[in-house]
Amino acid sequence: MRTASAVPVRARSTVVLAVAALIGLVAFVWPLFVAPGAALDNSSQGPLVFALLLPVVIVIVLTELTSGNISPKALAMLGVVAALGTLTRPLGAGTAGIELIFFLLIVGGRVFGPGFGFLLGNTTLLVSALVTGGVGPWLPYQMLAAGFVGLGAALLPRVGGWLEIVLLSLWCCVSAFTYGWLMDLAFWPFALGTGTDASFLAGAPVLENLRRFVVYNVATSMGWNLMRAVVNVAAIALLGPAMLRILRRAARRAHFVA
Repeated sequence: MRTASAVPVRARSTVVLAVAALIGLVAFVWPLFVAPGAALDNSSQGPLVFALLLPVVIVIVLTELTSGNISPKALAMLGVVAALGTLTRPLGAGTAGIELIFFLLIVGGRVFGPGFGFLLGNTTLLVSALVTGGVGPWLPYQMLAAGFVGLGAALLPRVGGWLEIVLLSLWCCVSAFTYGWLMDLAFWPFALGTGTDASFLAGAPVLENLRRFVVYNVATSMGWNLMRAVVNVAAIALLGPAMLRILRRAARRAHFVA
């Protein structure tokens, strides 16, 4: 099935998204490469520095994506799907890994295109954080990561029928775990003290810090990541076909570019 382009992505927008992805990757994986004595060696500074930088990156990307001829219909659809995501997020608050928001990001990005998917991830995480009181230095990380979850769904190969559901389920599983790993990695030095086998050790070889992070992640977050993947894959398998049909019908009526 072809993807509608509710938010057209120009060549310049593609470059901006690529640069944002690179900066975001650095923001997430910095603990593995920071050297002793570096400005980010203080484990409490790294996440905060990037928490200040990432909003600037996100604003630049959003400005670029919306500087084209984004239609009122596209904005309305963005508001509707983001509102659905905002409503579902409190349902899983405090419940390990039950986050149906990934289901909406993936089907929304799949139907309406990469630009819409990125905007949807950013908007949904921002609004839901304001509603649930989840605003903090972690929010820019969540917004950027969620944006690329929606964008990635739109970039998957064009297939239809049950193959599309299988493909979206695989992407859901990959993105659910990757999202959890990246969020943990960015704040791992800040969240855990020193002196344990799972503690961040500035200047240690990459493989050593990676081993320590795996210990930390398995002990604290593996259950959350697994449940996030299972719940959203189940939602895609059970609700995905109907939701894709509904959104594609809306895209045709809105005359989005295909």
